[in-house]
Formats: sequence, C-alpha cells, structure tokens
Amino acid sequence: MKRRVLLVSNSTMYGGSYLEHCQEQIVKFFGDKVKRILFIPYALHDRDAYAKKARHKFESLGYGLDSIHEVPDPVVAVRKAQGIFVGGGNTFRLLKVLYDNKLVSEIHRRVFQDGIPYLGSSAGTNVGTVSINTTNDMPIVYPPSFKGIGLVPFNISPHYLDEDPNNQHMGETREKRIEQYHEEPDTPPVMGLREGSMLLVEGDKATLIGTTGARLFIRGEKATEHDPGADFSFLLTDSH
Repeated sequence: MKRRVLLVSNSTMYGGSYLEHCQEQIVKFFGDKVKRILFIPYALHDRDAYAKKARHKFESLGYGLDSIHEVPDPVVAVRKAQGIFVGGGNTFRLLKVLYDNKLVSEIHRRVFQDGIPYLGSSAGTNVGTVSINTTNDMPIVYPPSFKGIGLVPFNISPHYLDEDPNNQHMGETREKRIEQYHEEPDTPPVMGLREGSMLLVEGDKATLIGTTGARLFIRGEKATEHDPGADFSFLLTDSH
C-alpha cells in the first residue's frame, strides 16, 4: 500500500471559514471510499468544542466524524480508522498526548502498511513530519521526544511568514530561526509552507498544491522558492 498524506499549513484563511480554502482538496484526498474520519483534537484544550467544529465541517462535506477523545481505546480507534485528520493547535501538547496514548507508531503503521489517508493541519502537519523542531509554538508541555510520526523524512514550518521590510519588529524572522536550526549537525530539510499552501504525498510523489508557494531550506544550501505544482518528490528519498 502506498502512503497518502495531505499536510496543510493552516486550517483557516483570513476572511474564510474553517477548512474552507482546502475543502476541495480534502474531498478529493479522502474520496468516496472513506465514509468516516477519525479526528484527533489533542492540540486544543477544549476537545469537545473542537470535535463539534470539525464534525460540522466534515458532515457538510459528506463524511461522518468520530473524535478519538470520545472513544474508550484510542489505539483501537486508530487501528479501525478509514482516514485520520489531526487538527491544529499547540504542537507540543498534541505530540505529548500522541505519545501518552501510544499512537505515534500506530499511526505510522496504518499509513505505511495499510495506506489509510492522513490529513494534518498546522500542528497536525508538524507532528506528521520527522520532528517538531521547526514548530512556531511555545513548549507549554514536554513530550517525551520531539520526534514526529515520520510520514515524510523532513520538517515543515507551517504558517511560514516572509520578512516584511516595513515591519519594525526586531525579533528573529522565520528564515533566521530555520537557519539556526540548520546550524546543528545532521538536520533535515525544512519546508516553509505559507498559509494557503499544502503538500500532497502519494507514495513516492510529493506535490505542492494550494494558492501560495513554499520556501525550501536545505542545510548548507541557499533557500529556494517554489510555486504551486512544484514537485518535491526528491525530498522523499531521505538522502539530504
């Protein structure tokens, strides 16, 4: 079975509703064979409200939705899932609960061995990669590892922001922070996903889709710009 992964930068665009900007891609991704989605709301504190919001959206798209926090055994829920959606919020909180509930390896197995589709948004995208080292979030809790589910062998920085020359803020830019990450040895590539962009992975093919571009950082190389439609399959070879 080939892996099928859709990693979205953000769940809401300015002026739009929840998942509105990527709903066509979501429907195409899950297709008509998937009838119910397993939602993982661990990134937010109010899981009930989060599940209600996600359920309303997915039902409007024609899918049933079960939230993993409402079932007695999360591992069994992942083993039975037809498709998985991991929502955004705080990446550290999300990854900690995934480890606490022994779901990291189980989700990895279901995607790679069984080919079930994995949709991640923001923090859900972060945890789907090799590690959460390039998240934008505050470490409000401490997961046992920064290692992610490993559905792709590189990192993603969602909500990527370019430097604004008119902004008087003196803090570090996203690009500078990623450069600092790459000052450490053996660090993988980082894809800066701007809001409105998403990465579709089908087997050994990775394609940038959406309405905005991405910026790719590879250790020891100059950062490069990529437009929607760009082929990122070379990143899946795990040779960087």
